[in-house]
Amino acid sequence: MHELSVTESILKIALQHAEKANATRVTDLHLVMGELSSMVDDSIQFYWEIIAKDTIAAKAVLHFRRVPAELQCTSCSEKYRLNNGELVCPKCNSAGAKILAGEEFALESIDVE
Repeated sequence: MHELSVTESILKIALQHAEKANATRVTDLHLVMGELSSMVDDSIQFYWEIIAKDTIAAKAVLHFRRVPAELQCTSCSEKYRLNNGELVCPKCNSAGAKILAGEEFALESIDVE
């Protein structure tokens, strides 16, 4: 349910941006979500349709771009991507890894008219 509060924050940012730009409509929002992010696209879309309903962002299209998880083995320094959710290093079979990418969640851009 944390998607609701996140979606409310996205709407607030979009409306502030639109106001500063003297826009009459928010048309598109571009969101970046890491593979390891706990956010769910469908939930954000669902909440968006409810909370943006009576605003200038009501018909805005949400675009989701997923960033793949990238890890680095703490034993051998090999960089690798998740394989079926498996965290084990493909080079040395170590289970220790540092996450380099894939946890992000950001509003990348907002388009207004």
